[in-house]
Amino acid sequence: MHVSFALFADAANISQEGKLNILGVFDALQISALPAVHPRATLVVRLKAGEGDEGMHTLAFGWVGPGGEEIWSSSGEIEVGTPPPGSYELDIPVIAAIDLPLQHAGAHTMRVELDGELRAEIFLHVRVGAPVAPLSGLVS
Repeated sequence: MHVSFALFADAANISQEGKLNILGVFDALQISALPAVHPRATLVVRLKAGEGDEGMHTLAFGWVGPGGEEIWSSSGEIEVGTPPPGSYELDIPVIAAIDLPLQHAGAHTMRVELDGELRAEIFLHVRVGAPVAPLSGLVS
């Protein structure tokens, strides 16, 4: 089993047809002051399982600050079934709404572990201060 992708977004869901919908992917936050909490960030991880991956697996997340200190961690069990007939892989979407505590500016990391092995890292860059206006690209 492997991580197909992992990212932060504003929202995500699974449609009636089984499609994974993701809205507002981001890798940076501009905040006015620290400490802060970014409420309800959506962590989206898509796992791919194949033949031989059936059974129970441990999925763990670890939120790590810019200095390498672990801020929090969480883990749980997922049960993987057999891919449907005619398929060789099984999609396993994981959607978690998380309040992200932010103590310092800099690159934070969400670590994704599967069965005790690091499989993905998502970097979130935290900046403090007023947002910078985007350039228009027009020259007059």
